[in-house]
Order: sequence, then structure tokens, then C-alpha cells
Amino acid sequence: MRIRAGYEITYDCPAPTPMLLMLNVRPEREPDLESPDFLASEPAVPVRRYRDSFGNTCARILAPAGRIVLRSDFVIADSGLPDPVDLDAPQHRVEDLPDEVIVYLLGSRYCDMEPLSDLAWQLFGDTPPGWARVQAVVDYAHERISFGYEHARPTRTAREAHEERRGVCRDYAHLAVTLCRCLNIPARYCTGYLGDIGMPPNDAPMDFSAWFEVYLGGRWRTFDARHNRPRIGRILMAVGRDATDVAISTNFGPATLAGFRVITEELPPEARAWDRPNEAPRASL
Repeated sequence: MRIRAGYEITYDCPAPTPMLLMLNVRPEREPDLESPDFLASEPAVPVRRYRDSFGNTCARILAPAGRIVLRSDFVIADSGLPDPVDLDAPQHRVEDLPDEVIVYLLGSRYCDMEPLSDLAWQLFGDTPPGWARVQAVVDYAHERISFGYEHARPTRTAREAHEERRGVCRDYAHLAVTLCRCLNIPARYCTGYLGDIGMPPNDAPMDFSAWFEVYLGGRWRTFDARHNRPRIGRILMAVGRDATDVAISTNFGPATLAGFRVITEELPPEARAWDRPNEAPRASL
């Protein structure tokens, strides 16, 4: 399967504003790219890239005063298969976990574990450890929260999402991640592209998506508390402890979001890769 993905994001800056951007695909997906995942801007500005402590590709720019448009439009190969399911994937004892995984057992800005720890063990302590326990957490978060873009609030924590029972994809992920960590299951927050491939047509505007991964059976496994079903065509951009670590943009000064468009669509086999990344996408985003 071949997927076209990209974005066009516009900011208005009253003064030159440094920006940290996390808009590239994760390094492990780079070999699948058929055309460059190239961050272009109008006006053109220098871009300095680096890898953060979670292995994400980050970019630094100095946005000039006025309007700046950030865009990318690329093609990536994908297996076309839904998220793998391994019902036998075991849960590790904490003492057996790799050192680099331990950070995903700790509380973080939006994953406030202490208020939810007792609840997690009351709800899931009798569930068999491993895949079944994580799936029980996903089922609970999926049913607990009512989705709506009008419910979006960037400061909402996992505890608040649990109490308010509403939110967007990041809130589903934060709640599920937090409950898993309370149960000694390493869990990390993920962001990326997720279109409606293999799903009924959806007229809602496209956006980046949030899901999460847990460490079971010696590897990271994908779960999605909002959709609660294996999906086709995920394109991972970044992972971290919570949404703080994977923000698509962090502005070190005033900047107003003036436009936001995302595209993720399956291409027919004969379609050619988009080869003019410095031009605006021509398709309706």
C-alpha cells in the first residue's frame, strides 16, 4: 500500500519567533518513504534538525515576523495490514524491564498516576496480566470518555479526563497510558498520521492522531483507546511520556495559528510520488 500524507500549517508572528517542530516521521519509518518528508516553509527559513532523548526527529527554525506557512507532502509505503494483535504477549516483571523502558512507568505532566492508582488496581487487578489487561484498560477508557472536538482542552490531565468523561484522542491516550503505568505496564504516548483507510468515509476534517504503545513480550505494542480496534495505515511521528514530549510545535514567543490542514490518503498503485515539496498541496486537505 502507498499512502500520501502531509500538512500545511500557518502561523502569524508579531515578532521573530523561535520554534521547535516535531513534524517528521519517526526514523524507523524513514526507509518506507518513497518521496522526502521535507519540511518546507514560505518564506524559506533555515531548518536545523536533531534527535531528542526519545529518538524523535525535531526541527528548529526562527520564524520571521509576519506570516509563515509550514508544509510537507510525501508518499510512504505501508504493509496495508491492521495493527498486529498478540493475545499471548506477556507482561514483564518490573525488575526484568530494560533500563530505557523504566521512564514509561513514571508519572508525567498529563499522566498523573497518584489519583488513579487505587482505581486501576480495583478495576483491573483481577484481569490476567499481559495483553488481556491492557485491552481491559483500553475498553474502559474507550467507554469512559465521550469524543468531541468541542471538548478539546490542552491542559486536561488523565485524572480530569476520567472525571469529566469527555475529550479528544489525546485524552483517551493519556487516560489509558496512566492506568497502564499504575499497573506496572510501561506505556508511551504516540502521535502521527491516521487516515480513514479501510473505514467508512468520514467528512470530519483530517487531523494528526494520538494513540499509545505498551511494552509487552519484549517489544512495543500498539493500542488505540479512542478507536479501540486495529487500524490500517498508522504513520508514527513521535513518542514520549505524554503530549508534552511530542507537541507538533512549541513556540518560544507569540504566534497565532492561522491555518491547519492535514492529509492522509491511500494512493492507487500507479500514482506517482509528489515531487514538488516547496509548492502548496493541490488536493483538498
